[in-house]
Amino acid sequence: MKLMPYEQLDQWKRGLDKLFDIPFGFNQEFGSHRIDVYETNTDVHASVEIPGLEKKEDVQIDINENVLTISGSVNRTKAVKEDQIHRSERFIGRFQRTVTLPDRVSAEGVRASYKNGILDIQMPKTKSETRQRIEVEFH
Repeated sequence: MKLMPYEQLDQWKRGLDKLFDIPFGFNQEFGSHRIDVYETNTDVHASVEIPGLEKKEDVQIDINENVLTISGSVNRTKAVKEDQIHRSERFIGRFQRTVTLPDRVSAEGVRASYKNGILDIQMPKTKSETRQRIEVEFH
């Protein structure tokens, strides 16, 4: 039995890695940006791990009632040829993460900051009551 040289094994492994990459959804769940959501009496907070952002235009934050959507793109800063890469585990490309918040929040007054790969979002809770009692008509 003839053994394959290291280069052929490495090339075969890269082909398998590409086969099970994000377009098929295999790595997407494991590569999703992790998020912590918690609330205080007045605010809902979200902290998201998004390493590699370089400028504020790379990330968008959308709030619709009690749904938070964070999207954007992480770009490779250095141009590296495919045949020079031996291991590629860091996320590069477009991302989107949507989570349901524990309470309704106001889009006004939201504050967001990015430091050391963590995006922190502070969203004030809405004070309006959406609950309403409905009277039943009897005939």
